Amino acid sequence: MSHPSPIISGIRQRCGSCGEGKLYSSYLKLNKSCPVCGRDMTEADTADGPAFFVGFGVLLLLAPFLFLLPMSPLPLAPMIIAFIVLCAAVIGLSLWLLPVAKGVLLNLQLHHGAEQASFESEDRD
Repeated sequence: MSHPSPIISGIRQRCGSCGEGKLYSSYLKLNKSCPVCGRDMTEADTADGPAFFVGFGVLLLLAPFLFLLPMSPLPLAPMIIAFIVLCAAVIGLSLWLLPVAKGVLLNLQLHHGAEQASFESEDRD
């Protein structure tokens, strides 16, 4: 059986090994193992990586609007409404992309066998 792409499986929020089992039991809470193939999901830890990539990407997309909006000739009330809409877009887009980014990073870590760095001490005589 061929393994599905870890990126496509992560976008679909499915197990990177079988491509069928769900990664999450709730929003951002990983299952301990895949409900279909039994793959251990506790082997990898994405830490703050997904939050960094999502935050960076969303701000790259929406930061120009944050800078251009105060320079626009809008009256105060529409400008306040525009800021509220922009803030809602930042929050909504971040919350929507976070599980996807976590799924992709987790599947890539499990696919490549990534683990924490460890340094072996050398015995010098």
